[in-house]
Amino acid sequence: MTITPKPFFENLFRAAVAAADPRQALPAFLPSRPKGRTIVVGTGKGAAQMAQAFEEAWDGPLEGAVVTRYGYGAPTQRIKVFEAAHPVPDAAGLEGSRHILRLVSNLTEDDLVVALICGGGSALLPAPPPGMALEDEIAVNEALLASGAPISAMNMVRKHLSTIKGGRLALAAYPAHVVSLIVSDIPGDDPALVSSGPTVPDTATRQDAMAVVKAYGIRLPAAAIRHIHSHLADAPKPDDPRFASNEVHIVASAARSLEAVAAAAEKEGVKTVILSDAIEGEAREVGRVHAAIAREVALRDRPFQKPVLMLSGGETTVTIRERGGRGGRNTEFLLSLALGIENLTGITAFAADTDGIDGSENNAGAFADHTTVSRLRQAGFDPKALLAAHDSWGAFNALGDLFTPGPTGTNVNDLRAVLVR
Repeated sequence: MTITPKPFFENLFRAAVAAADPRQALPAFLPSRPKGRTIVVGTGKGAAQMAQAFEEAWDGPLEGAVVTRYGYGAPTQRIKVFEAAHPVPDAAGLEGSRHILRLVSNLTEDDLVVALICGGGSALLPAPPPGMALEDEIAVNEALLASGAPISAMNMVRKHLSTIKGGRLALAAYPAHVVSLIVSDIPGDDPALVSSGPTVPDTATRQDAMAVVKAYGIRLPAAAIRHIHSHLADAPKPDDPRFASNEVHIVASAARSLEAVAAAAEKEGVKTVILSDAIEGEAREVGRVHAAIAREVALRDRPFQKPVLMLSGGETTVTIRERGGRGGRNTEFLLSLALGIENLTGITAFAADTDGIDGSENNAGAFADHTTVSRLRQAGFDPKALLAAHDSWGAFNALGDLFTPGPTGTNVNDLRAVLVR
């Protein structure tokens, strides 16, 4: 097998992103034109590209607004694009949320609201309830991000501390018909959890949210604790008749992108297996598990015979116990995996976030192989100390092995690929 790892993995990443391209995904899910107005709203790291794609595909008048991350904007003609902070909210996001709520107010049953939702929208749509300020919502997000809780659990808490999440945006638009077109970054693709479900209710209660807070030791501000114990935190439920005529469509997901990646690899003559599209847990632990499987394949040809490419998706977490370094979940996964395959030739790996950004820096992920750890030591670094300090970015930056494609305009979670030859 003649494979040059970095170009090979970069090609796989492009295949994953292409499978979730809004221009390809949205047209099949366009609703019928309404008698009244068409209002387009949205949020997430790929919301501007989704808005752009919708404008190109829609044959009729429309107006609207979406909120995306700073630097993730795209030119649109009729849909206003707000840029705001992520992963911690700011005043620009609050302004975007208020604008969207104004857009969907005072509509009629003849009107149509199209909600373009993708990952990252929870932070981009701050809308604190009475008794909470923007500063409280910022503190909530900081506490959640440091907790190590999976994204589904974090979003369960968020939707009970908001006036726009947890289906409340759809209620604000009632009696208009709401059609949600969702690019899922949630393991399992539950639409109610993507960006904390602004247009999609679920059965979770504020008691469930408090159970998450207690289970992960999340230190919420006092105002948030008071609110979540109040009946005002109760989110609407799926059986609420105001949701009866609404539609929800998953237009792109990790599963579909992994299938596209597998097809691209097979086209190159590489046998491929998909481990799962919904892996969660601590990034370093997931890295150790992937390393153990790779070692088993390399040494004993089980559970798969080499050569083989192993793929996985989902969203891992990084729990910051002390002040953390620079890095994200994909580079932390890779540094942990590299420690587990040290000096075992024939194993190369890649991991990246499909939105183009992993953690606090501008890289999406990185590349690793059996030489990663030894090269770090030769450069004067202690790989285990870097991992303990959550400075995986520093490790791969020192080696020149970061992967930096820039914003992709979509978000279907992480792509992890381990090649054993």
